[in-house]
Amino acid sequence: MNKPDIHITSIFPILGSLRTYSKHDFKGDLNAGVTVGIMLIPQGMAYALIAGLPPQYGLYAALIPLLIYAMLGTSRHLGVGPVALIALLIASAVAPIAESPEEYITLSILLTLMIGSMQFLLGLFRMGFLVNLLSHPVLSGFVSAAAIIIGFSQLHHLLGIDSVTGGLHEMILGIAVQYSEMKPLSLAIGGGAIAMILILKKKLPSFPGSVLAVIAGIAFIYLTNLQEKGIAIVGEISVGLPAFVIPEIEWQTIVNLMPMAVAIALVAFMEAIAVAKSVQQKSKEYKVDPNRELVALGAANIGGAFFQSFPVSGSFSRTAINYESGAKTGLAGIISAGIVGLTLLFLTPLFYYLPNAILSAIIIVAVIGLIDFWQMKRLWKLGHYDRYMMIAAFAGTLFIGVKEGILLGVTLSVIMLLYRSARPNHVVIGRIPGTSVYRNIERYQTENNPDTLIFRFDAPLHFANAEYFRQKVNELININPGITCLILDLKGVNEIDTTGLDELIETIKDVEEKKVLVKLTEVKAPVRDLMNRGSHNKEDWTFYMSIEDAVRSLNGGNTSSENGGYTIHIDTK
Repeated sequence: MNKPDIHITSIFPILGSLRTYSKHDFKGDLNAGVTVGIMLIPQGMAYALIAGLPPQYGLYAALIPLLIYAMLGTSRHLGVGPVALIALLIASAVAPIAESPEEYITLSILLTLMIGSMQFLLGLFRMGFLVNLLSHPVLSGFVSAAAIIIGFSQLHHLLGIDSVTGGLHEMILGIAVQYSEMKPLSLAIGGGAIAMILILKKKLPSFPGSVLAVIAGIAFIYLTNLQEKGIAIVGEISVGLPAFVIPEIEWQTIVNLMPMAVAIALVAFMEAIAVAKSVQQKSKEYKVDPNRELVALGAANIGGAFFQSFPVSGSFSRTAINYESGAKTGLAGIISAGIVGLTLLFLTPLFYYLPNAILSAIIIVAVIGLIDFWQMKRLWKLGHYDRYMMIAAFAGTLFIGVKEGILLGVTLSVIMLLYRSARPNHVVIGRIPGTSVYRNIERYQTENNPDTLIFRFDAPLHFANAEYFRQKVNELININPGITCLILDLKGVNEIDTTGLDELIETIKDVEEKKVLVKLTEVKAPVRDLMNRGSHNKEDWTFYMSIEDAVRSLNGGNTSSENGGYTIHIDTK
């Protein structure tokens, strides 16, 4: 009887959290849901502007996806909906190929379906590890640069000039040439909104300052009619819930959007899982499952695509407010979606007089927090080459383009992964005096037998580094002509492929041709098995349990050698 129930709650985690639901829990969910819902309204419209879409599409993205994630997500606090970074990526993906405003909307919705489908399938096949293609330094550089691009892209609303696009240098030039056309009043409205939001954020962190800025901006324009003097306003917003629409699917369009769709799918998930895990660690009341989060986020985007939503992810700010406001279950997200739905049905006419400068102010304040100064400082202090990867992703995004920046980041991450794999750490080790412990002779004071060399290789031995392994061993033999024994410490080799096996055998042949005895120590069972199956019979080689055993065997001492089925035969002739 319990099995179906368990199965249902594994699909819909919200049902499990509602089993012990109380009035206290509902109070927390209601408070958080209303707060985040009110906050979502100006944010959604603002992020729609970044994505290049009409304001109401930001509200559409805060409705259906929120409801679906609330039922399927394993995080009880994650604030799913429109976010600034993903909105910028949408514009970068769609703008180059859309030929009209109508096509722009159509392609944005199709992109949502593509991203959702990818995330859903990745979650089903438990492939969340693919997000590791973007290393933390690269992602930090990309996000920080994207935040600056977003901020500068909104200055034209703040200054009352024509829009500017391109890299940072192009936007600065575009703003500079329009200096004489700037509207001080528009700057005053936007600057005042920024100051209001920042002050409220410092003094009353849980209070949605952006909402107060929106109310003040609408009231100010309504009373002064400054729109007649050139102050840009949002204007008429469509009333009503989003209609059910089947996205238009064309193969060539899918091919054109695919590279950015893959990138957005991974970045959106990374952003969502990062914030979900950080809040879950504070809460400690539940666990976040990355693969199920992929399924939930994918389903939210798929469902949203049929109701005119652009791609969504998890918001840092709204998730934090959910947690601080006392949210206990996914019901908080459903309440937030309800607030947005009521706004679409009855309140959109109230936003007619909302100045665009206010929305820009909301965006600018939001993206300031995305600039990761701490990570930049930390990487520079560590002196690791990761800092150069971060700088490359940062500069590429800032001066070349968002699409190019993220492609550069992924490429650099993969290249560095391959480089580290092909050139792993390797050391000559010796015994620490008075012990049977062996360490790097360059870092520790060790005692060494001049006739014996002990070499440790700290990586799986495979096609990418096998030749490197052979090269380094032969170099050591050549610069140490007096040795009579080479001990290969292979405890770091937890895997070996056929190329690695061939090169290991050839390395042993090379060394023994120079009249040097080879001993293998601490070889892991899977590696031993493959060596045993892939070798030929001529001469026996014995594996030793430890380096100490191999050293003792040279003097005829007792050892713990591994025999019986683990002896390998290598043709040395």
